[in-house]
Amino acid sequence: MTNQTQTRFLLNESDLPKFWYNVMADSPVAPTPVLRPDTLEPVTPDFLSVLFPMDLILQEVSHERYIEIPEEVREIYKLYRPTPLQRAHRLEKALDTPAHIYSKYEGASPAGTHKLNTAIPQAFYNKKAGTKALTTETGAGQWGSALALACNFFGLDLEVYMVKVSYQQKPYRRVMMETYGAQVFASPTDRTNNGRAVLKADPNSPGSLGIAISEAVEVAATSGGKKKYSLGSVLNHVLMHQTVIGEEALKQMDLANEYPDVVIGCVGGGSNFSGLAYPFLRENLKNGRRARLVAVEPSATPSITKGVYAFDYGDTAKMAPVVKMYTLGHGFIPPSIHAGGLRYHGMAPSLSAFCDAGLIEAIAVKQKPTFEAAVQFARTEGIIPAPESAHAIRAAMDEALDAKKKGEKRVILFNLSGHGHFDLSAYEAFLNGKLEDAEYPVEAVKAAMADLPKVSMPA
Repeated sequence: MTNQTQTRFLLNESDLPKFWYNVMADSPVAPTPVLRPDTLEPVTPDFLSVLFPMDLILQEVSHERYIEIPEEVREIYKLYRPTPLQRAHRLEKALDTPAHIYSKYEGASPAGTHKLNTAIPQAFYNKKAGTKALTTETGAGQWGSALALACNFFGLDLEVYMVKVSYQQKPYRRVMMETYGAQVFASPTDRTNNGRAVLKADPNSPGSLGIAISEAVEVAATSGGKKKYSLGSVLNHVLMHQTVIGEEALKQMDLANEYPDVVIGCVGGGSNFSGLAYPFLRENLKNGRRARLVAVEPSATPSITKGVYAFDYGDTAKMAPVVKMYTLGHGFIPPSIHAGGLRYHGMAPSLSAFCDAGLIEAIAVKQKPTFEAAVQFARTEGIIPAPESAHAIRAAMDEALDAKKKGEKRVILFNLSGHGHFDLSAYEAFLNGKLEDAEYPVEAVKAAMADLPKVSMPA
């Protein structure tokens, strides 16, 4: 019987997952190769070792179903995990819907975001391998904040290349990273060859995740082994680390005596959606469950809904590995929307493959309706969501309204992947009527698509 009045469904520290779930063990879709950017030949461990420690490379290619979480990582997870599952009773009442809406709140972490779930193990494995310093990019600053804290825990130096438009929109994210001990640079910078090339072509470039990745990769690759590169989304090992979210949520839905009809998450590179959804995908594939899995992206950067499924570079300067994914083209510079963490031209290869196979749905939502949903959620449930997470809220509310229209009960679970305390300039613009919907830049995408790598794979 459903608990109609309980709001928070909490696990004990002893319930903290002991294993990450690797969806590749159960994937019905054959994996596509990862290619070198210079030769378009399959990458080798030696090539990847320039950027990543061997433990993470082995996780990246692993097909083991479960990989044990090191005790050192679990001990730091205990600072904030397990995170709460919350029933949105007040939002349900405001919408007058028969649907039950649940959120998994990852903003409960010290960094205010789900990103800490992979930042901690990435810093741990780098420290174990003898790495002294890391480089990375960040969009809205959630990933940079998480990695800065994780590097602080393990005594690693960190350089963060923060997309310039977000650097300007969210100054206190920079301060947070610096408080944890990181150096933060507005990308594109004049510190790298790639940054200088972008600035020469466009001195007023707002930057992009693709450009920031190029800068961070260049710094690591030219450091003579002194620095490694750390990525906050897209790659298999990153998404796997995030599955602590879904594993906890499965237990918490049991506490609520319900099971979701639909599981929702926003997508930029795919990490928070996959972290929640992949354990539920396992239940669909292995145990006969039928939850719909819905990935929500911004209509201004609609990689899945309007991109092509093709091999492409992970960064603008063609330094990162080439993967098969939904992409808008590595040279695409997204509009300057306030959801900086979703301004990426591509999508995680595994998530792309599952979308292509029809196992995951994808939709795109506009910026203004997304902020309308965010404000209504804040006023009913009290939590001001990150603009990225608000995309999932918009989709969850639309599902609840659809259930109302059809007069059916529907159990909805979404990932509230971070709080929006550093995003108040975006809320100010919305509340003052100055937030506009960014148009999908058709011509810019067409131009970027023209430069996709020419990859010929054997049948």
